[in-house]
Amino acid sequence: MQNTYTIKTMNQQEVELAVEWAAQEGWNPGLHDAQCYYAADPNGFLIGYLKDEPIATISAVKYSDDFGFIGFYIVKPEYRVKGFGIQIWNAALEYLKGANVALDGVVAQQENYKKSGFKLAYSNIRYEGLGGGNTLEDASIVKLASLPFDTIEAYDQPFFPASRPNFLKAWITQPDSHALGIMSNGVLSGYGVIRECREGYKIGPLLADSPELAESLFLALKSKLNTSDTVYLDTPEVNQAAVNLAERHGMKVSFETARMYTAETPNIPLNRLFGVTSFEIG
Repeated sequence: MQNTYTIKTMNQQEVELAVEWAAQEGWNPGLHDAQCYYAADPNGFLIGYLKDEPIATISAVKYSDDFGFIGFYIVKPEYRVKGFGIQIWNAALEYLKGANVALDGVVAQQENYKKSGFKLAYSNIRYEGLGGGNTLEDASIVKLASLPFDTIEAYDQPFFPASRPNFLKAWITQPDSHALGIMSNGVLSGYGVIRECREGYKIGPLLADSPELAESLFLALKSKLNTSDTVYLDTPEVNQAAVNLAERHGMKVSFETARMYTAETPNIPLNRLFGVTSFEIG
């Protein structure tokens, strides 16, 4: 039976399938995640077929020769523990060979990832709360679309180990979302995106030069929702100000992941990173 198992690069329709499987796993993807993720690296999504049936997926997004990110590692339940998963896993690592590879894995799988050379950097915590609320008129908060893309990309760059312009363009302009920036002395000093998901809304990224600016952005994004809407924020546990922000607004821990790398942990200003963009592709 193994001889009929083939691994190939996904087309965009198959990326939609991977997102659907992620939803079935309870990962709660955004409504338009597939299009944004595909823009990051059209060659970085692999699917395994047993004869004509898709049974396994993984993403191995190559942002550059030096950095890649693994996600969407899913095998259909009835085909698990049969060797199909490790084959597509190895294919993903081969595609990213020579790069520092990152992932956000469930905590229970940390030891398995270590066997493939991944090392724990820190934990991310998913907080869950409610939307709504009023924000005072704040001239410093602007629609991100009103700013030149080069300005946004330059602000985003320190927070990610590689340039990601194609993904970033898609992410900040996706439907069913709001993207806001915050200005300080005429300079972009933070930005955030809130997008509709299968259930509720996720804020990510949330980047800011100070906890106060992050809170202003958080409140402005949250105010776009109804008070009955669920909102999620994924915070690096090592940023105590981000944890405090979530807890101060009554958010509760709902999930945790382990951020891991195969090489050294990149020098990212985690004290200014209040919300992770995505557990699936970084």
